[in-house]
Amino acid sequence: MTLIDLPLYLDISRNAKLLYEKSRFILVVSMAKGLGIKDIGKFKLVGNIDAFGRRLVFQVTEISVEKDDYFSKLYLYDGRKVKPFTSGKKDGNPRFSPDGKLIAFTSKRDKESKEAELYVIPTDGGEARLLTKFKYGIKNLRFTEDGKSVAVVTPVKVEKKPKDDVHVIREIPFWFNGVGWVYGKRSVVHLVDVESGKKRRVTPKSLDVSQVRFHNGRLYFVAQEDREKKPMVSDLYILEGRKARKLTPGKWSVSDFIPLDDGTFILKANTRERGIPTNTHIYHYNPETGELRKLTAGLDRSAYNSLNSDVRGSQRAELVFKDGWVYYVATDGPRANLFRVNLEGKIERVVGGNRSVESFAIGDYIAFTAQDAVTPTELYVLRDGKEKKLTDFNGWIKGYKLSRPEHFKVKASDGAEIDAWIMKPVDFEPGRKYPAVLEIHGGPKTAYGYSFMHEFHVLTAKGFVVIFSNPRGSDGYGEEFADIRGHYGERDYQDLMEVVDEALKRFDFIDEERIGVTGGSYGGFMTNWIVGHTNRFKAAVTQRSISNWVSFFGTTDIGYFFAPDQIGGDPWSNTEGYWEKSPLKYAPNVETPLLIIHSMEDYRCWLPEALQFYTALKYLGKTVELALFPGENHDLSRGGKPKHRVKRLELIAGWMERWLKG
Repeated sequence: MTLIDLPLYLDISRNAKLLYEKSRFILVVSMAKGLGIKDIGKFKLVGNIDAFGRRLVFQVTEISVEKDDYFSKLYLYDGRKVKPFTSGKKDGNPRFSPDGKLIAFTSKRDKESKEAELYVIPTDGGEARLLTKFKYGIKNLRFTEDGKSVAVVTPVKVEKKPKDDVHVIREIPFWFNGVGWVYGKRSVVHLVDVESGKKRRVTPKSLDVSQVRFHNGRLYFVAQEDREKKPMVSDLYILEGRKARKLTPGKWSVSDFIPLDDGTFILKANTRERGIPTNTHIYHYNPETGELRKLTAGLDRSAYNSLNSDVRGSQRAELVFKDGWVYYVATDGPRANLFRVNLEGKIERVVGGNRSVESFAIGDYIAFTAQDAVTPTELYVLRDGKEKKLTDFNGWIKGYKLSRPEHFKVKASDGAEIDAWIMKPVDFEPGRKYPAVLEIHGGPKTAYGYSFMHEFHVLTAKGFVVIFSNPRGSDGYGEEFADIRGHYGERDYQDLMEVVDEALKRFDFIDEERIGVTGGSYGGFMTNWIVGHTNRFKAAVTQRSISNWVSFFGTTDIGYFFAPDQIGGDPWSNTEGYWEKSPLKYAPNVETPLLIIHSMEDYRCWLPEALQFYTALKYLGKTVELALFPGENHDLSRGGKPKHRVKRLELIAGWMERWLKG
């Protein structure tokens, strides 16, 4: 029965209608609903594609709120259909052998062991075979050209293990977010024999390896030589016998590469002319002459995906060189697309659209995973210019009512244009006034845009308008736009306030007396900054934030180089500057009720950033609460334990409801 069949119907609530038919009233309730917090357990995270010919192998991760864990398995596409391929609960990181007959992958099938396990399995099916285990995990893997070995990048101890539990530290960084203690460890390459499982280390322990490739029987790799004094420098090396020879000059940050037959290289690198705001580009490099040619000079964009999402799969977007073209992902404004560039510097957009390309691989055709603001990640192929969606792991979401972001441009007071969006409550009714939440992304050199944010949909389902934008400092708009070094809390802060001003002008359903603000990492810093500089917001939630640049410098994994780059100098040469840019200085000004959310193992913005801001505000008699998550790190919102992720969203939504709806 449809409404048009009936002579009379009356709206009695947002989700119900009172229908009159045949002398009786019938109550019809709409079953479509917005996304709930615990719906996070329904998402399937698709990623880590590899390709061989017409075949694809990829990883699908499930989020179990009930078991408070993540489970992943491999799927295979044979050119006709997608089917489950492995049966383990922690299978991932698949790689085809050069002949396509085997797939190597990582797993954790031994319940008694905490070590990472390396397996191989026949592509045509059969039992997976354990090759070996690695105590400190597997960071990367790739078959040798002959397929007889698998190269594994894995951390090892370079110092003798102490006989007691005392940490004697002689270097920085001493820990790293999501990893833990890293002092006395370096990542090296082991070659693992596919038949016997025997392994041998082939790169020196003095180098910290991140990427490895083979070409014409030779092993090339990317590594850091001095992460203490040159933490933003990584170089390309070639292994000659037992020795490694550096091929790049020791001043760039190389993240990926492709060796070419003529002895030159394609590099994905950052030359750091503008420090951290410098865009990563694709280069052609000749190690004999030292000539470095920027192939992507015609596109002032970062050659990676910097869009924010809290429900994405494992991203693998390594460079691919095929038929004279280098394929790569780049962030272009609020979208991340697949591009290609040739050796003459001609750039083409291969997979476009208002979406986020997450991973890709190329065999007989292009395969990629992608998401957008209302569609979680799925697997697609591009053949002969025609795109086809292969999977529907997240098809369940079609039964939910989602708010689609509405884009608007803000002309800032200095003339720059800022991309901004609002999302209406899912049960929006014209004529009503709604509370709103301003969301601020981290980085600052990341971006919001056409990617899926479960958090935003949770808030719109609870009756909030969500406002988000890409202020100065964001990625995707060129280096000048991203460069706010030495000027935190200035133009970026103005942009955000002007976005809110413009939203209030354009959208009269936003109640300007009921606006909250939240953000994490840099967004947490900015939330702290905002509540110390304006009282226009009636509620705030700061997450994994920075409150004091001096303590950030000395206690975190990146502070000793990030703070000098972003603030300028160090706490001794620029004491006043560090304090001026610290939200802690402005604690006496805070009048907005503030909830501080922080992970207890967040080594990117360590726990003291939350503790000292909380203590200061309590001491000053402000309205503040502190929520600490044990066992979690900086990535709580996107990779924390499922029950903690649920609790975090409950805290955010609850705080906003308390102060904006109460």
